[in-house]
Amino acid sequence: MKTLSSILTSPALMVLLAVGCTSSYKHVIIVHGILSGPNDLQTLSRFITEEHPSTKVTVIDLFNNMESIKPLWKQVHGVGKVIQRIMKKSPRGVHLLCFSQGGLICRGVLSVLPNHNVHAFIALASPLAGQYGVMKSYYPSSAMDSVYFLCYNKFMQKRISLCNFWNDPHQQVKYLKHNNFLPLLNGRKPHSKMAEWRKNFLRIKKLVLIGGPDDDVIIPWQSSSNQKSCLTKTMLTHKNSFSN
Repeated sequence: MKTLSSILTSPALMVLLAVGCTSSYKHVIIVHGILSGPNDLQTLSRFITEEHPSTKVTVIDLFNNMESIKPLWKQVHGVGKVIQRIMKKSPRGVHLLCFSQGGLICRGVLSVLPNHNVHAFIALASPLAGQYGVMKSYYPSSAMDSVYFLCYNKFMQKRISLCNFWNDPHQQVKYLKHNNFLPLLNGRKPHSKMAEWRKNFLRIKKLVLIGGPDDDVIIPWQSSSNQKSCLTKTMLTHKNSFSN
């Protein structure tokens, strides 16, 4: 498994951070992923401040550890309020650096906040097109087939973050009917704010999506680059590989 520490210290990421996060020394806002918190991203925060001492860095201290499994819309609104306060104090703009589930939260914030001043949005190993897979070393392959029973209903959509981005290619009718987060965010389910959300998101000047095939947590790994055109085929292939 590609660990958080190996991702955060990879040469490619260091170059991207130097290019994407230092223009005009804009304030950098870091958002953690699921089952983690600000302490897990202190290495990254230190790297930025050591390389560019004038850069302000804020690691969001909200929805930490077990609190991170709360529904994503709740987290989007909570994190969004914190980001708004930082943006008001940063008229030259900010950068968003978001890991794993945090990338989905940042994506939601960028969509619902009008007039935000985010310059660069960098998503690290984030399931932007959804998750459909479990780590073989921890769960049996049959687990994938039963998750949708748990997730695709109003009760669980309002309680568990994973259910908000679980994207089962075999249950797309149920996914589109019951999932109240990801298909709205990705424009798969029409709604009255689609044009507004798209306009808000496109205010960013730079988008960097980082992921790769050695990631066995974000499954399929192509989800980290939001490759919707090939994602369903990849998900189906991935399912077949579990049964071999």
